Amino acid sequence: MQNALLVGVDIGTQGVKAAVFDDAGHMLGKGFRKSEILQDADGVTEEEPETQYQNVCSSIKEALDSGNLDPAKVAAIGIDGQMAGIIGIYSDLNPLTKYDSWLDTRCEPYIEKMRREGGKRVTELTGNAPSINHGPKVLWWKHERPEVYRKIRKFIQPGGYVAMRLTGLSADQAFIDDSYIHFSGFADNRNRQWSDELLDMFDVERDKMPRIVSPSETIGKIDKQAAGETGLLEGTPVVAGCGDTAASFLAAGAVEPGICVDVSGTASVFAATTSEYVPDIDEKVLGLGRSAVPGLWHPYAYVNGGGLNIEWFRDVLLQVLQGASKDSSRGGGSSASAGSQADGAQAGGAASAAGLDFDDLNRMAAEISAEEDLPVFIPHFGGRVSPGQPQMRGAWLGLRWTHGPGHLYRAILESIALEYSIYLSQLKQLNPGLSVAQLRNTGGGNVSSVWKQIKADALGVPLVDIRDFAGATHGAAMLAGFGAGVLPDLRSAAARWVKTGETTDPDNGYREHYDRRIDRYTTSLKMVLDLMDSWK
Repeated sequence: MQNALLVGVDIGTQGVKAAVFDDAGHMLGKGFRKSEILQDADGVTEEEPETQYQNVCSSIKEALDSGNLDPAKVAAIGIDGQMAGIIGIYSDLNPLTKYDSWLDTRCEPYIEKMRREGGKRVTELTGNAPSINHGPKVLWWKHERPEVYRKIRKFIQPGGYVAMRLTGLSADQAFIDDSYIHFSGFADNRNRQWSDELLDMFDVERDKMPRIVSPSETIGKIDKQAAGETGLLEGTPVVAGCGDTAASFLAAGAVEPGICVDVSGTASVFAATTSEYVPDIDEKVLGLGRSAVPGLWHPYAYVNGGGLNIEWFRDVLLQVLQGASKDSSRGGGSSASAGSQADGAQAGGAASAAGLDFDDLNRMAAEISAEEDLPVFIPHFGGRVSPGQPQMRGAWLGLRWTHGPGHLYRAILESIALEYSIYLSQLKQLNPGLSVAQLRNTGGGNVSSVWKQIKADALGVPLVDIRDFAGATHGAAMLAGFGAGVLPDLRSAAARWVKTGETTDPDNGYREHYDRRIDRYTTSLKMVLDLMDSWK
């Protein structure tokens, strides 16, 4: 199709994004709808599948309208979505369950069950250790809600659910693309098929698993109802798409071995690109998923909700500090001792937190050089995923009276870099011949120059920005173009579509400092984990 348009949709945690691109990768229109996340105090985190579907339809329509684009020129649509959660559907595609999110921790007992009964084999076959992902979630529904489980025809993900709704597929035609199956708990990932051994081990029926397809496979066409809801033409091809992180890696141009990616989003994700299937069987730090590019793999690890910690600090904790500052200004009992401590604080010290935004916080963090007495922050508020330690929780250690908002904020930023250092060390042990050339920097955190420098210094690897990074929608649209024959292959498409920008080089003068900080961080992780275990 000449002058073809390609639509990419990203069903993310914070919201649904849609974007329309030309065949050279230029964004021509975009749309967004905020997610409606349902949470309670018991760790339940869900979304309504119907709301996800309607948000996709509305965001596509907005993207077309925003660029005044002709839907007749749309060659295909690709959809990516949240990866580690599940939806249980019935035969008529009606969901029997809400979307059981990757942030939902109810399945914690079944993580331990899978580890105890076959954790090493699960990791060896799927590429991923049992964690807060499909396998333990399926077992939670099987054992905790057996009446619902019996009625579930297939377990699928939001991207697959929405694609099926757009094309009118039945439950018998349910699919999962192969970029997700390392999270399944029941797949033979190397051979791209379900593992009868693992399904039998945990007494899960094979017919509840969807068919496995490639990310660029056309799974159907927009039906009449979806055409009316999206503004697309009836008959527009829909490709399977892939998981949101896999789409982000593709959008960052991680299409050759040695290119690593940092996704600074709701989750803080570190991923590499390799040509070999080498699962992390012993340490279980790195998961191993298929790349959207055939023949490549992405060893990866992530901090569950790493980006949420920064928003929490600004929107929750600083509000408390601001309130305390107001009380003190009214003569509320501030002691001389406390005043002298505040006077001795550095740039990020005990100043009023009133009115601080991220620009202020980044400036304060930059003014605090790498210091030995910086507190250690543990970022695992929702449990540690890599390796799976769901009982882990967040903490600051080593606090002093001279520490203020800037110190606390810098410690949050540094914690992600220190966690990434653990991931990088394990990557090198598993792949001794791999040359790590660069870390491509994506996501909302890529605007923070101080955070980029901290990561470069801690990892000893250059960070490279992606210019005009459109996120996972870019990768989903590339898959749409490849599936529709508009783009000849994904490697050449990435070479045309992905433009690199500024490079942040590591300052080797901080190497010994960050080696000590990594040791202190690793020790702190063990201490907090032991404490959380003692609280059970």
